Amino acid sequence: MTIYFTQENLKSLLAKVVTVVFHPLFMPVYGLILIFITPTLYYYLPSEVKRILILILIVNNILLPVALIPFFRYRKIINSWTMGSRGDRIIPLIAVSVFYSFTSFMMMRFSIPVLIKAYFFSVSLLSLSILAINFFYKISIHSAGAGALTGLVTMLWIVMGVNLGWFLILVIIISGLVMTSRLMLNTHNPAQVYSGYLTGLAVVVVVMLFIQ
Repeated sequence: MTIYFTQENLKSLLAKVVTVVFHPLFMPVYGLILIFITPTLYYYLPSEVKRILILILIVNNILLPVALIPFFRYRKIINSWTMGSRGDRIIPLIAVSVFYSFTSFMMMRFSIPVLIKAYFFSVSLLSLSILAINFFYKISIHSAGAGALTGLVTMLWIVMGVNLGWFLILVIIISGLVMTSRLMLNTHNPAQVYSGYLTGLAVVVVVMLFIQ
């Protein structure tokens, strides 16, 4: 059987791929990896410490939330797997906020650099902020994740005093792809996308500046 791709179909497929690869649940993990690979002091953290922190984040904030989705769907707490409406998002966002808060609490008790603790706290506060906003406005969570990633690189640059221009360019390109994909898929309007990005950026920058 031959499958023909029109230009519109190809664009839609690429937008869906970007949406999955840069899903909000994955973005904090990407952020933690960025902390570890940028040319700062955190690059020299023991490999075992890096693996443990990444594993905790993957288990607590990706695997556990994803494992709850079939239950939410079965109990009709959500009406679709994509959770496109504000109503569908409430309970999953509460669950995610609880998981992030728990992870942040764990990190505060570990003997790890303050900046990493500040990053985890900012992510948990961002999830709570998105939950609060969702009650009256459908903000783009994908864009908020992209904004948080941009805020993280910005703060690494400021706090560590190391030129991270190429990393900042990379996350800005990723952010552009994420926001464009959400618009192409008609899941959000421009205001929802831009407000999401600015929310993620602002929360991470303000929290990390305050804690630092």
